[in-house]
Amino acid sequence: MRPDTPSAHATEAERLLRTAAQYPEDREPLLLQAAAHLELAGDRPAATALYDSLLSPAPANPHLIRALKAANLWEYGHEAEARAIIDGVRRARPAEAAPWEITAETLEAHDELEAAESMLTEAAALLVAESEDLPHATQSLVITRHRIRRMLALPHDDEDVLADRLHTGAVPLDELHDPKRLWALGSEDPAELQAEIARLRSELGTYRTALSRPFPVAVLHWPEPELDELLAAYPELEAEYPTYRAHLTDIEASLRELSQAGTPNLGTVRATVPSYEAFAASESTRPSNADLLPQYATTLAARGRAVGWPPARGEECWCGSSRGYGECHGAE
Repeated sequence: MRPDTPSAHATEAERLLRTAAQYPEDREPLLLQAAAHLELAGDRPAATALYDSLLSPAPANPHLIRALKAANLWEYGHEAEARAIIDGVRRARPAEAAPWEITAETLEAHDELEAAESMLTEAAALLVAESEDLPHATQSLVITRHRIRRMLALPHDDEDVLADRLHTGAVPLDELHDPKRLWALGSEDPAELQAEIARLRSELGTYRTALSRPFPVAVLHWPEPELDELLAAYPELEAEYPTYRAHLTDIEASLRELSQAGTPNLGTVRATVPSYEAFAASESTRPSNADLLPQYATTLAARGRAVGWPPARGEECWCGSSRGYGECHGAE
């Protein structure tokens, strides 16, 4: 059950902190989740302390952590420090969408719409390529920019048109992002209220879809040396992995089958023998138990180890061949 009280969020944060101590290789994503729960529990100073601890040992995602820290600081009275961090993120020009969007939404939350729009426009110029095959985070940034520009009554530009094309909901973005919708909520006209309820349900459905899978549906990928070591130690698993080539073919086939069935948010997770053996021990079973493999994949994905599939255009194939995906397993 998703926690929905301050005490439940505090308890969940404590659990995540214990898990991070148990799995130090996953410390960063776990502590980020813990910090989010501390914010929801109302303990914003403790969340700031977690962000500071993450920034001290050269994190993998420093701009994301700083953006989250700025949003948290501003909420409990440290506006000047938050602004300084936001300016630093902007000067750094991160190549990921999330830090840009988080800082822009922080500005928006404090009624600085022009500054938020300016930041998102700069980010779009940096991150949006001519192709519409954009990562999900970049698509979200473009749609957020559309919403803020709609609130500012700015005319559509190329990125707004792109946001309209990316949006798949039943209600068009211009309607979802119409500031007059807020006024409709105070109407005494039943027809207006019913229409607004329909719009809100559509918007809520989009959010539920995004939240329904907090991590990808992941397929295990054993690099060839790891697979050799696995089968040497546990020959019972040879039925699952007859050859390395067959293993790679099965991964791509499984992912395509899931995609064709409409399963969203797919990915791969790289497995290692020590990690798998530790997981088996935690489940009080032997690594030779083939039923453990999908559970292991799900656990790795939940710990933030999944890589999205299919790779974006021009990126290397998931198999590690160093060739482009379109020239490797992405080829028809």
